[in-house]
Amino acid sequence: MNTPNNCANCPAHNKANLVKLGVNLDNVDYVITMAGNPNTGKSTVFNNLTGLRQHTGNWPGKTVSRAEGGFVFNDKRYKVVDLPGTYSLLSTSTDEEVARDFILFGQPDVTVIVADATRLERNLNLVLQILELTDRAVLCLNLMDEAKRNNLEIDTRALSRELGIPVIPASARRKEGMNELLQAIEEVATGKYVCKPPKIKSNSKKLNQAIESLSEKLLETYPGLPNVNWVAMRLLEGDNSIIEAVRSGELGNLHEEDLSIQN
Repeated sequence: MNTPNNCANCPAHNKANLVKLGVNLDNVDYVITMAGNPNTGKSTVFNNLTGLRQHTGNWPGKTVSRAEGGFVFNDKRYKVVDLPGTYSLLSTSTDEEVARDFILFGQPDVTVIVADATRLERNLNLVLQILELTDRAVLCLNLMDEAKRNNLEIDTRALSRELGIPVIPASARRKEGMNELLQAIEEVATGKYVCKPPKIKSNSKKLNQAIESLSEKLLETYPGLPNVNWVAMRLLEGDNSIIEAVRSGELGNLHEEDLSIQN
């Protein structure tokens, strides 16, 4: 998980890695990223937050396009990076790899997950995968107007308790829930709201031992590596992109750059 800050209001993002990922951090207090399944209204939420203060481009070394924007809320400046819409973070496509690496290595201050309230069960797969990578997240439950039209009722307070993160009901096309979303983003970014997502552990003693052993070896090579247990799990599962990052030294390069910035 993210390295704890020494002060409650300190940004949690990994400055060196974000710069490497092509993010300009000039005049930025907090970095927000937006994730979600395709067709959840994520772009509408992004446009509502950033207005005309946005631009598009490609991810470094990728043909995948990305949008960035910004907003000011309570005198703090927020950079918003819109990730590609994906159904998972298992790195079976370039879009998934881009989204996963940004959350894993960039460690944004808040990950806003936009979900379709009419297909919540399907969307929760990505939500739970993201919460394995970060404990700084807000769930924007979009299309609540459609859910009501289909007689679907969602207990957002109960869902928030189960997930351990703020859950904001919204109808982005009507700009409903956007002020509440901004408030939740600020509270998570500044540490006023401490997210406590549940940690899912395997019932297999052998698997837990393997993860622990591999995590220890990773930390010997890359001290302070974030999300080390998650990285260990992906290695055990044979995730080719993570294996290549270890073999090529990319995992170490990212961490060494981070240390050079901090020191």
